[in-house]
Amino acid sequence: MSGTLTLAAGWIQTGTGLGNDIKSLIFNVAIPVLCGIFVIVVGWKTKAPGPTIMVVILAGIVWGLSSNMGALKDKTTEDIITYNGGSSVSRMDQ
Repeated sequence: MSGTLTLAAGWIQTGTGLGNDIKSLIFNVAIPVLCGIFVIVVGWKTKAPGPTIMVVILAGIVWGLSSNMGALKDKTTEDIITYNGGSSVSRMDQ
């Protein structure tokens, strides 16, 4: 038996595709559904407008931040580069 045998021919691409699909499912379906369930359960259990309004605000924050992960990643990267002195500044050891 000569030649090479690739055992993971399509499995790597399949795993990557599943990872992207699962990430999309979590951010586009699971988080909004869980936020909605959280609001309904707290509203049902407390039957008071104050805690329910606070839960709606909290769920909105969680949902909003999770839907803007790309923008947050870019902002964090920009802050780190700025904090480190930028890309054009050279540092010398003292």
